Amino acid sequence: MTLIKTSILTAIATIITVISAFIINKVVAIYSGPSGLALIGQLKDFVTMLTNISNGATTQGIIKYTAEHKTIKDKQKIFSTSIIISLVTSFIISIGLIGFNSYISELILKDTKYSNVFIVFGFTVFLFALNTILLSILNGQKEIKKYVFVNIVNSIVALLFTSFLIVKFNIQGALYSLVINQSIVFFVTLFFVLKSSWFKLEYFKQGLDKESLIKLSKYSLMAITSALVSPISFLIIRNYIGENLGWDEAGYWQGIWYISSMYLLVVTTSLSVYYLPKLSEIKDKEELKKEIFSGYKIIMPIVIVMSLSIFLLKEYVILIAFSENFMPMMELFTWQLIGDVIKIASWLLSYLMLAKAMTKIFISTEILFSFLFVMFSILFINNFGLIGITYAFTINYILYFFTVLFIFRRFINAK
Repeated sequence: MTLIKTSILTAIATIITVISAFIINKVVAIYSGPSGLALIGQLKDFVTMLTNISNGATTQGIIKYTAEHKTIKDKQKIFSTSIIISLVTSFIISIGLIGFNSYISELILKDTKYSNVFIVFGFTVFLFALNTILLSILNGQKEIKKYVFVNIVNSIVALLFTSFLIVKFNIQGALYSLVINQSIVFFVTLFFVLKSSWFKLEYFKQGLDKESLIKLSKYSLMAITSALVSPISFLIIRNYIGENLGWDEAGYWQGIWYISSMYLLVVTTSLSVYYLPKLSEIKDKEELKKEIFSGYKIIMPIVIVMSLSIFLLKEYVILIAFSENFMPMMELFTWQLIGDVIKIASWLLSYLMLAKAMTKIFISTEILFSFLFVMFSILFINNFGLIGITYAFTINYILYFFTVLFIFRRFINAK
């Protein structure tokens, strides 16, 4: 399946996901305001961090090796090993969440009254892990139509469930929905994959394969790094804004970050669904270069048009997505959107590091640029106020772009 066809299919799912997310966000904005949105952002980053780790951070590895291996015998070694890794990792996380629920609640949400949220998360985190594994295998098997349909159904289920909890229990409902959602959609995903040719229970009961463990561990190291440094940097920055400028301001930044994430989802989903399996398969460097340049021709005009449209309609976007209480975030759009364009230009190159398992380089760049983002953010917030964080975002991605461009050229030209 080509990048264009994949983009069209994933765009359908993404549009539904975005609409669902917009509705959820609108309900949160009405019921909880900017400070409530900031609180939800804190928990969301924490949940993202732990769910990415809960399956041993093997997602990208499962996609790569499922796509790369041609025989079911080789594939089932990956399936079985990933399940064992997930069960062990999610069990450890579960013990930590349940045992330290009050401390974590105080650390992340600044109040122990939300401690029960983390207890519930502890009991459901293994279902998050299993759901991620099944979706990763679907992706690696290139069952794009089924993958897209499953994501559409999951988005609708999440919308109905989350909206009900928010309307019924306000901010508490929103928090609980974040730690339960993926547990519910796991059963939806399972229902759809049961009839897939690759899904047989015995394929997941082959025990731990040493070779597969070594292969997946390379991706685990990369994914754990991403799962930790990015959400942690967001938590630090959001907390810094909240304590120095106010939690409403933290909510405005959460709002602009949310808008960026949503409109770019069309692109980032296409990249993860198509690009990683495709680049993993390609062995010839000239063909690899051609594939990446093709991505630029298709993806970058779309990103530029979307960014420009968001900028021109920013006032309406705020009113549709949030409420009038969020209008102060108007000043954040310009440099955030410029940074978004540079970000995608960088990601088109950085996927090479994942596809070719450049573990050390990937980890080094992730840590370095997450650290720089925090440092730039604090520096520019102190000097320019809230808008300074968008300066930091853009400058950080300019530096990242030239770094991954250098890595790409060195890889292509190496003999």
